[in-house]
Order: sequence, then C-alpha cells, then structure tokens
Amino acid sequence: MPPPNSRAFFFPPESDAPWNKGHGKLVRRRIKTLATTPEDIGLTGCWRVIAVNRTTIDLTLPKLKQKPETEIAYYVSSRTKAEASDDELLDAIVGHWDAIENGIHRVRDVSMGEDACHVANPNAARNMVNLRNLAIGLYNRLRVQEKAKAPSLPSWRRSMKGSEALRHILR
Repeated sequence: MPPPNSRAFFFPPESDAPWNKGHGKLVRRRIKTLATTPEDIGLTGCWRVIAVNRTTIDLTLPKLKQKPETEIAYYVSSRTKAEASDDELLDAIVGHWDAIENGIHRVRDVSMGEDACHVANPNAARNMVNLRNLAIGLYNRLRVQEKAKAPSLPSWRRSMKGSEALRHILR
C-alpha cells in the first residue's frame, strides 16, 4: 500500500499543461520537483531533483500513426524552491534544449544535410563535422563583415569555390 502522501509524487494534471507546437510536433511538458539536500542525495550543491514528463505527437506522420509518446527525463538543480519556481526550471530546461536544437545542430542539419550523411568511418565522420563547422563559421564571419554576397548559408555554400574559401580562411 502506498504511503498516504504518495499523490504528492504525481505529475500535475494534463489539463494544467498546454500543448506547444513546433518542428512538426505537439509537445506537452509537466514538471515535478522534489526538495533534497546535498547530503541526502550525495551530489554537492544539489537541492532539487526534477522529473519532466514529456508527451509528444509527431504531426509529420499520417493521422492514423499520430500516437502520443511519453517519456520522463530526470534532472538535478542547485536552485532551491525559493530561488526558482517549477515553471522557471521547466523554462530553463526547455530553453537549454531549444538552444541546442535550433542552434548549430539545426543549421548543420537543415543547411548542410548532416542527418542524411551516411559516413560510417568515425574519423571521416569527425572530419565532416569539422568541415561543416568551418564552413558555417566562415559564412557567419563573412556575413558579419558584410562580405557574404549570398542571402543564406545554402546558397553561399553552393556558390563558394574552394580556392575562394581558403583565401578567406588564410586572411
């Protein structure tokens, strides 16, 4: 039999968490935190354990295959309840992953087709990542200097010749 206060460990009701749409998906996140001490958990500076229940529906699939998928991710925080509310922690977690997904990863995937690359050799794959990063960095540098004539990374990449790129790198 569960302890009388075991309901306190359940996630908030689904009706309290809105659906968010983005990247071809519907996502609902619910957060539950548990106060702890560094001594109790054995992690220096850890004052809260966090569980995020994420339900996702992939809208890119045909309607009949659009089934909710739920996963729970666990985090720890050095912030106490007085320092950060549950909503602030959830915003920080979502913001962290959004920055990764919408930052360099999205640029490398959308503009450079990284996810479609099937290079199997680990050394070759690392070299390809380095070349993609070099191209992105060079484009961003030229854009800041207002020397990139193309309006986007893909069009710049298609128009750039190797000798011209080397000239910009060696300057």
